[in-house]
Amino acid sequence: MSKVAISLTTGLEDAEKVTVAFLVAVGAAEGGRDTLIFLTKEAVRLAIDGFARATACDGCPPLTDLMARFAAAGGRYIACGVCVQAKGIDASTLVANAEVAGTVQLWEWIGDGATTFSF
Repeated sequence: MSKVAISLTTGLEDAEKVTVAFLVAVGAAEGGRDTLIFLTKEAVRLAIDGFARATACDGCPPLTDLMARFAAAGGRYIACGVCVQAKGIDASTLVANAEVAGTVQLWEWIGDGATTFSF
């Protein structure tokens, strides 16, 4: 199975960019690809259970729906440990498919290769 790694640095301050990243992630995960979103900077807040309640534009799917589809398709998150600590986020508040980790774990997951996207 092919892998897809998506790096997301933007949070709800740019809901359209987040929506595009999740559309790409959902498409990959629902297409049977092993998919991981690496959350950094403000994006780590998206992994807080109940935080991501936004609709980016008329006709855009709600972010909560995209996140539910991503989880149902087996998608996972790595929330940057440095960023989580810097933002004072309690790791126990993260969604079930998120883990606090770092770049070493990202590279271990990528292994021999992955298609990558950055938002």
